[in-house]
Amino acid sequence: MTDYRKLIAEQKNFIVKTRRDLHRIPEPAFTEAKTSAYVADILKQEGLKVETGIAQYGVVGLLEMDQPGKTLLIRADMDALPITEETGLDFASTHVGAMHACGHDGHMTMALAAVKVLNQMKSELKGTIKFVFQPAEEGPGGAKPMIEAGVMENPHVDYSLGCHVWPAHLEGYIGIKSGATMAATDRFDLKIIGQGGHGAMPHLCVDALEVGTQVINALQRLVSRQINPLHPAVVTVGQFQAGTGFNIIPGEAEMSGTTRTFNRATWQAWPERMEKIVRGVCESMGAKYELKYSQGYPPLVNDEGMANILRKCAADVVGPEHIVEPEPTMGGEDMAFFLEKSKGCFFFLGIGREGSAAIHNPKFDFNENVLSTGAAMYCRAALALLT
Repeated sequence: MTDYRKLIAEQKNFIVKTRRDLHRIPEPAFTEAKTSAYVADILKQEGLKVETGIAQYGVVGLLEMDQPGKTLLIRADMDALPITEETGLDFASTHVGAMHACGHDGHMTMALAAVKVLNQMKSELKGTIKFVFQPAEEGPGGAKPMIEAGVMENPHVDYSLGCHVWPAHLEGYIGIKSGATMAATDRFDLKIIGQGGHGAMPHLCVDALEVGTQVINALQRLVSRQINPLHPAVVTVGQFQAGTGFNIIPGEAEMSGTTRTFNRATWQAWPERMEKIVRGVCESMGAKYELKYSQGYPPLVNDEGMANILRKCAADVVGPEHIVEPEPTMGGEDMAFFLEKSKGCFFFLGIGREGSAAIHNPKFDFNENVLSTGAAMYCRAALALLT
């Protein structure tokens, strides 16, 4: 077997340059024109069959082996965040108000490095590898429209892999968990319509602010009294606006929030449960309402067999002492849609070190050396799944 570690080591300069090039041109969801063009150019240079413009800016590169076999999908997200960078790096964002603050520049770089290495190992592999570069992971989500456009077929995808750099794990460690790993993430927007009036005459009004506070309290009891306590769940109201003056009873109030759960039945039941609570409170207090509930990403669930294979690969790449089992996170990931369609695993690459900033922080950065580890994981997994 070719020494994939040696081939990865030879890509060091490519990895650093690529990550920095991509870091300079961050583009938020569904605006990834420069990014997708950069990615597609490298894929074409490697001789892959390349398709662009999928779900607006998605890119797929097809690496076909000489011998038939299974199909492995390796996914990297491309979008950046609407954050003004404060790292002071000499390769900082050149796009005002946008930044790769969640490591997607690293995710693309790992996948592209794997392209270059696995392309040199074609004779030792069977089947096909689809390198999928996806827009809009941060929202509203590019995975689902890419799947609807057919990326899981022609050829049919048997296995799916993805990786996220993760400050919660020490630098160079690999985090792998079987089962539910990341939460389903939904959004709700609620407008309460009462009847405003003078603050000295509440009996002539329907106080939308008061109705709103009762709704918020009732929604919290949804978790504490209607959800199985063995199934973690969260309801968060993150925005609440009402009122225009200290002596005016508001006639309208608006709130927005999110629900999170790992349990699919709970996820599917959220809209009806929330509607009942809002309707009951509003009717009892004489108010009307407009509720918009938007289901987002489903729970991200790793296949147990695939997770076990990835653990064996990680033992070869970093050693068993550098493998950890992550705690489930209430954060969401639309990699979940790919894992619904095939056996797969989404793993974490540790980037944590003293003083490191969290993801979605304007000072977020990481040691580029760890990207070789992520690329090596993809290569080792391909050898495990396609030989």
